[in-house]
Amino acid sequence: MDWEKVINAESSKELREAKLWLFQENMRLEQVRQQLEQGRTSLEREQKNLKDATEKFLRERTSFKDEMNLLNRRSVQERKRLKEENLFFEKKMAILQDGFRQLEADRKALERERISFEKERESRSQRSADSFYGDPVPFVAEILFRNATNPLALRKRYKDLMKIFHPDNIAGDEELVQMINREFARRRREEA
Repeated sequence: MDWEKVINAESSKELREAKLWLFQENMRLEQVRQQLEQGRTSLEREQKNLKDATEKFLRERTSFKDEMNLLNRRSVQERKRLKEENLFFEKKMAILQDGFRQLEADRKALERERISFEKERESRSQRSADSFYGDPVPFVAEILFRNATNPLALRKRYKDLMKIFHPDNIAGDEELVQMINREFARRRREEA
């Protein structure tokens, strides 16, 4: 719009047109101002949301770092505990293996003793006739009662030997029980 024309305008029509244009321009500027105000408010809201999101992200990142540190510490502790348990297990296994080796050695020694005892028993049984009170008591029975010096110890030893060698037991031996009975009877006769 040419303002010089409006200022110099003499007709009311030209003035009305200028007023109408000014009114429309005022309205347009008011709309632009409101849009700018809304944009600024929206921008401020977006900035605030962005700031909140940034703070939330920083808090979550800090929390995540703390959680990772805690998990790392737990992991290190768990690895250490597993390592200690593994060492403990290995020590237990070594002890068990030593125990099994010792048991095997003991079993072999016991088997050798049993074989030796069987051979000795067979040789003694062939040499003497087994009568209840007749022949001298075998050497094995004397050994079994060796330290039983008083009547109480003698009865205790006899009961213990019967528990071990009675024929109804797994390790029972009827012939050995007969020898033990003969030796016990002989020693009781000697005490009386």
